[in-house]
Amino acid sequence: MARPKKVSLTEAIGQIKDGDMLTFGGFTVWRRPMAAIYELIRQKKRNLHLVEVNGGTHDDMLVGAGCVGIWESSWCGHELYGKLGGNLARRIEKGEILYEDWSHIQVLNRFVAGSKGLPFMPTYSAMGSDVLNPDNDMLGKAGLRDGSNPHIGKHKHIAYKEPFTDSEIILIPAANPDWCITHVQTVGTEGTVRVEGLRFSDQEVIKASKHNIIIAEKIVSEDSLREHPTRNMLGGYLVDYIVELPWGAHPTGLYGVHEPDGEFIANFFKSTRTQEGFDQWADEWIYGVKDYQEYLDKLGKERLQTLVADPALGYSKTMKRGSR
Repeated sequence: MARPKKVSLTEAIGQIKDGDMLTFGGFTVWRRPMAAIYELIRQKKRNLHLVEVNGGTHDDMLVGAGCVGIWESSWCGHELYGKLGGNLARRIEKGEILYEDWSHIQVLNRFVAGSKGLPFMPTYSAMGSDVLNPDNDMLGKAGLRDGSNPHIGKHKHIAYKEPFTDSEIILIPAANPDWCITHVQTVGTEGTVRVEGLRFSDQEVIKASKHNIIIAEKIVSEDSLREHPTRNMLGGYLVDYIVELPWGAHPTGLYGVHEPDGEFIANFFKSTRTQEGFDQWADEWIYGVKDYQEYLDKLGKERLQTLVADPALGYSKTMKRGSR
């Protein structure tokens, strides 16, 4: 098996084609590959099909920039920095994007099936809810469940009377995205992935995806990772491209490295409630800088330093936090 290729962020994102299905590592405002999100927008990718266990700031940016054609997930928002994904909500209300609602565990089970090479996964999740109401099968109503798209099942779900207890269960289709983009603390030169802190559903989404881009704070020798192999999450045989890019998760947080930039996320949420607002925000923070390093320079060292985590504690001792 060939080793993953070390490339620049621009080169890695250049491999993604319009219409590809994407997913991402991380969770809401933690460990999201934000530098990759900005680069997808700069490269004007279009008609992307996003499928995620849950959405976040990264989804809302891609949708606001017009990069997304189909969105499938259980939720999108910014946690305490802005509960609602305003750009996604606006485009759904205007009929400018196709969406498919799933329960949280249903989407996770779709990735579990995909990671195991199975065509579907049985689940009791959301039975009796409107998530499974045929009237809410949005991709079906759009005529896309005709089998022509390998990423869209012929059925959103199938009710199945399982033979062991004669009870009804739901079968939901596997998800196998074309690409998963994940930001981590450390990756080895041969692609061994190490995640400090919570791993969320990263193992499932990476294994389920056909191709993987790993963006890391630091690329290190494989020997150094083998000294503590139980701390490693996945082997390099799953990885296609590796990118070294410190602060590449900003404004989301990276455990043990830096906190989420809550002020930045809250400003994004407030500034992009209209398309005009999003366009102005993007002109300043995405199109107004030539690359991610210039973006970090614009933020400034002083601001970034307030987010840096104490290595002994795993969180910042200087960042101002909420008070009662």
